Amino acid sequence: HDLHLYLHFTLHSIHFTFHLSFFFFFLYLQKAKHLSIFIIHHKPNMSSSGKDLAEGGGSSTSPQGITLSRYESQKRRDWNTFGQYLNNLRPPVPISQCNSNHVLEFLRYLDQFGKTKVHLQGCMFYGQPEPPAPCTCPLRQAWGSLDALIGRLRAAYEENGGTPETNPFASGAIRVFLREVRECQAKARGIPYKKKKKSTGNQSKGNDESSSSTMHFS
Repeated sequence: HDLHLYLHFTLHSIHFTFHLSFFFFFLYLQKAKHLSIFIIHHKPNMSSSGKDLAEGGGSSTSPQGITLSRYESQKRRDWNTFGQYLNNLRPPVPISQCNSNHVLEFLRYLDQFGKTKVHLQGCMFYGQPEPPAPCTCPLRQAWGSLDALIGRLRAAYEENGGTPETNPFASGAIRVFLREVRECQAKARGIPYKKKKKSTGNQSKGNDESSSSTMHFS
């Protein structure tokens, strides 16, 4: 009789424990389900700017949200850099009062950031396109980079209210400077420049004036 009561009590305990375990397991599943739904619906979205940053960035955008091309983005950066250069002068020079001399000083200032080796006339590697050893000749801005820069700044000046007649980037002094840089670097580096073939048979007006946009290093 005692054994019967013991077995009955044991089976009842097991039955109760099983139901209690099943009840808690059911609650666990319900909570897990609600938690997964919460995570799915409340997952933080990565902003477009953060996504661009995570993916290495994309094309820059204007304040109006319009995506700019690579050329337009570079032109804006060049224009801002030139404006900052004028502001850092003592005394500062307003963009409306700058002239070709300021532009020439700006181009010479950029030489310190150049990456093109330009051999001096006293260097043993002067005129050699592939020198066999390093030398102490200075690094300069390549003519092609300066020519493209002036083209962008010339366009930016007129886009920002300037007139073609007062455009300091389109002056003859700038064209002469670029031509001298081109010829000097071609001789120093032993890399001749060649004239690009035009799509039409019409010759440009004044080879000297158009050479900055039609010549390139080979």
